[in-house]
Formats: sequence, structure tokens, C-alpha cells
Amino acid sequence: MINIYEVLETNEMIEKENLDVRTITLGISLLNCIDTDIDRLCDKIYERITTTAKDLVSTGQAIEKEYGIPIVNKRISVTPIALVGGAACKTPEDFVKIAHTLDRAAKTTGVNFIGGYSALVSKGMTKSDELLIRSIPQALAGTDFVCSSVNMGSTKTGLNMDAVKMMGEIILETAEKTKEKDSIGCAKLVVFCNAPDDNPFMAGAFHGVTEADEIINVGVSGPGVMRKALESVQEADFGQLCEKIKKTAFKITRVGQLVAREASKRLGIPFGIIDLSLAPTPAIGDSIADIFEEMGLQRAGAPGTTAALALLNDQVKKGGVMASSYVGGLSGAFIPVSEDQGMINAVTDGALTLEKLEAMTCVCSVGLDMIAIPGNTKQATISGIIADEMAIGMVNQKTTAVRLIPVIGKDVGEIVEFGGLLGYAPIMPVNQFDCSAFINRGGRIPAPIHSFKN
Repeated sequence: MINIYEVLETNEMIEKENLDVRTITLGISLLNCIDTDIDRLCDKIYERITTTAKDLVSTGQAIEKEYGIPIVNKRISVTPIALVGGAACKTPEDFVKIAHTLDRAAKTTGVNFIGGYSALVSKGMTKSDELLIRSIPQALAGTDFVCSSVNMGSTKTGLNMDAVKMMGEIILETAEKTKEKDSIGCAKLVVFCNAPDDNPFMAGAFHGVTEADEIINVGVSGPGVMRKALESVQEADFGQLCEKIKKTAFKITRVGQLVAREASKRLGIPFGIIDLSLAPTPAIGDSIADIFEEMGLQRAGAPGTTAALALLNDQVKKGGVMASSYVGGLSGAFIPVSEDQGMINAVTDGALTLEKLEAMTCVCSVGLDMIAIPGNTKQATISGIIADEMAIGMVNQKTTAVRLIPVIGKDVGEIVEFGGLLGYAPIMPVNQFDCSAFINRGGRIPAPIHSFKN
């Protein structure tokens, strides 16, 4: 039972510490929409999404009003479109038609984003996968709410380096096609190693083929709550610090569990998972970097930052799993640059570099996220950065991702404005030494030896 003290404490978190449910994400399988005719396929997809998600936004708003818990986003994820469109799509332009259908369905249902314009190519690439990947720049340039992702590696299969090379080209092309809006198309595109099937967060959400026909997944957030909680243990040892993080993560997750169960009941759709990631926003005080400073670091990026992040990530998960039996998705701590004011400050002050961020991704929940880089960065360099991050995920048996934004026409030190939850970012320098001969080898990097567990 929740007692009156917990109610009051939760109210305090919401009113003063930026506690919110970041997203209710409705996963929808589109496998029953498959058709050999592109127009019939698009009609089926639109009908399926708009029928299933017709009450999603209104239900989220009703829960917000009744419980006083902010629910920032209502989102939809769908079956990877490369799987759905294979029978009908013969050209990249055919896939773009599906992207426009998804965008139209998102606008009809009123959701913030729709994810799943995706391909899963960790071991190889079908013709359908290649066509979808080739279509990504045009699809993201011509839509408002569609998000795209490509899974290019896993601990079990190794890394598809042909896909890694191709995605360097695709990211630059997406940046060029959306250069009038500071290359914002790249903010809706993420590449993965070990992508989870049940992630509710964009841009990487898709509805995995192992999932039910429909599912409700909820992502909670609470960096501000965590920072505030750590104010009371500034002089404590690591044991006490860990206990405080676990207890706070438990409380945050309980809020998400309440919203998830309520949304599931009202929509008549099964509850899937709670993703208990600490997802920051540009709001002052709602920052992962601020948590590091409460732990005793002058700035994010100072020596000790990776250890602090490892501790935070682990204790958040330990506290969260006590509050919900169904924790999934990414879960832990995100370290984006543009969406976190404290991280932006650390970059501006010179405390945080791309190389330090890469080291931190060994222990965080995701990877190199929302990082603006010069628009003249070479394709091979982008592919090399992706390869490094994918290797970290593969070897460490964890999800890693890359969301780089080469901002056409801007260079190191300039600022790019994305607006809303995406915030703004200083453009970070990248290593200029060439890696093209390595990237151009092609083929696959094999799975690590510890992947053989059968």
C-alpha cells in the first residue's frame, strides 16, 4: 500500500524536482499488414495504427489529470519496417511511401513520435534492409514524427561492417537533406548494437518480433529527483551513497509502474516493461551531469566520472527491479549532450570530450547520444566512431548506440539549436586522423569468444 507520506513525497518530486513519466509507448505489430501491393500495404498500416492507438493520447492525458503525474510524451513503436515492407517495396521510394503513412498516422493519433522505421542487420543485409536504409535520408527529411534506427551488431553475431560503412554515408546524407533545420534529421536516427525489442525511448524504439500484437511500455525519468536526494548524503561513504540511489530509484519506478498499470487497464492492452532510465532534459536541475557534481566531481568529465556513472547505473537498476518485476528497455542513465544542460556546460568548459564520452559509454545505458559534430566530418570518420561504439556493446554484452549530428555549415565551437526536449548543443571536435582503409575492408567483425555459451 502507498501511505500518505509517499503521496506527499511524490508530489514534492513532481512540483520541485522535475519528476515525470517521460513516455507511454504503445507497441504495435504490423506483421498482419504485409501485402505485395504498396498502396494496400500503406492503407493497412494506417488503419492498424490509427485504430489501435486512437485512445492513447486521451488516456495519457486522463491519467495525468487524475494522478497529477506529468506524462511528457505519448509515442508509438511498430514492427521494423524493413520486415513489413519487403514484399511490396522494390525501390527506396516505395519505403518512403510507408514513412509518409507512418507520419500521417502519428498526426491522426496525436502522438509525439512514431518509431520503427528500422532494419535489423547485425549479421547480414537483405535486399529489403538495404532499400530501407537507402531511403532513410529522404524519409526523415520528408516527415515530422518518424524516427529511424538500424541494429548493426550483437554479442552473438558480431558487427556488420558493411552496414557500419553504409550508415556513415546515410548519416551525412540525412544531415545534408535537413541542413536548413540544422541537420535535425540526424536527431531522429540512431544506430545500435544489441538493440532491445522493448525500448520505449526514441529515436530507437521499435516493436520487436518477439512481442505481442500490442503492448504498453513506459519510460520514467528523474535526474532532478536523484540530484536532490543526494544532497542529503554529501559527506557519506559509498555504501550510504548507493543505498540512497537505490531507494530513490525505487520510488521513481513506483510512479512509472502505477502509470503503466493504469494505462494498460484503460486501453485494454497488456503491460510490457518499465524502462527506468534517468533521462535528462534541458531544464535546469534535470541533469545527469548535476548528479555527478553532487557525488563530488567538479564537472562531468573530471577524473572519476566513469566510476561515478558505473555506480549510478548499477544502483538505479538495483532499486528499480525491487519496484517492478518487469524492468526492460535500456534502463539506467542516459548521457546525451544536447538534452542535458550540465553536460553542455561540461563540454563548453572543456571538461568533457568525445573520447571521455566514449569511455563513459562502457558503463552507461546507451552510448554516444545527441552529439553535434562538424558538418564537414568525413564519412569514414563517422563510420569509425560508430564501429568503436558498436564494439563496446558487442564485447561488454550491453546495448550501445550512436546518434551523431553532423551539422552542415557549422564547425567546432558553434552552437546548434534543436528546440524542445532536444535542446541545444556545442559542436564537438572529432579526431581527424584517417580510418578509411580500415572501414573500407568490408565484411564482418566476428563475435567475441565469450558469446559462445550454448
